[in-house]
Amino acid sequence: MRVLHLLLLALGLLFSQLGPGAGQLTALGQWSDSYICARKGGTCNLSPCPLYNRVEGTCYRGKAKCCIR
Repeated sequence: MRVLHLLLLALGLLFSQLGPGAGQLTALGQWSDSYICARKGGTCNLSPCPLYNRVEGTCYRGKAKCCIR
């Protein structure tokens, strides 16, 4: 019976690793502003937005602009 418990513990620890993209969550249920910008189809720019693009939020915790065409 102990062997079964140890096997289940080992499998639980093995599959409890975070999957790809889990680093996009900054807190419980909150996505990073860079991820939200990319989902809207924008790009994150530290410099001013290119011509014919508008600013639609921020990226990198407010250090950059989210530019959307």
